[in-house]
Amino acid sequence: MSGPEFRVVIPARYASSRLPGKPLLPIAGRPMLEHVYQRALQCGARDVVIATDDQRIANAAAAFGAPACMTAVDHASGTERLAEVVEQFGWPPDSIVVNVQGDEPLIEPALIRQVASDLAAHPEAAMATLAYPLASTAMRTDPNVVKVVLDREGYALYFSRAPIPFVRDHVDDAAAVGLRHIGLYAYRAGFLGRYRALEAAPFEQLEKLEQLRVLWHGMKIHVSMAAHMPGPGVDTPDDLLQVEGLLADAG
Repeated sequence: MSGPEFRVVIPARYASSRLPGKPLLPIAGRPMLEHVYQRALQCGARDVVIATDDQRIANAAAAFGAPACMTAVDHASGTERLAEVVEQFGWPPDSIVVNVQGDEPLIEPALIRQVASDLAAHPEAAMATLAYPLASTAMRTDPNVVKVVLDREGYALYFSRAPIPFVRDHVDDAAAVGLRHIGLYAYRAGFLGRYRALEAAPFEQLEKLEQLRVLWHGMKIHVSMAAHMPGPGVDTPDDLLQVEGLLADAG
């Protein structure tokens, strides 16, 4: 596959307030994490590693042939967990590392390649990520859907759970002016080491969005439009049923 060399890390925690043991929940007879791993293998990455703080997840990864890296239990975010993986493996500072969330069993391999290529094409950016147009007004106002606004060069101005930009005057197609952020990130390994030392941003803690720390410290995040519509992630039991149905239809 053409494009830059990159690596993939899949952070996977056992604890989940809504779905305990979420990465290991069965979908179509296999752990959800195995579906994520198998899709990540198709993206052309040099390495695909699972990062966890729980031996049960490490054991499951070994059972389906995935390398696992045991990390500390006190990381505040997936980004911090990636930084420890980079440190343990000693990856070069200029290598590109993509964070693929462990609850995305329908992740498109092409999107993983796209975000890695986007970071490679924008050396001034600390990170790269993806977005796509909001599909509805309900999505625009849903706090579980993260929105992003960009400058004219495609760099993020702000991410929020609130509907941004705010449409002051009523328009019927208000949703069309918004962009939904996809939680798929590419970083340079050297930046991940620096991220761990950065002070948390006040609004990062309010919004519960770790990428806001990067903007608060004056660094750039480039955002490109997703080449494919992403599949649904898994946060609730209903999501699990939906994904299982989609996999059954595809199979």
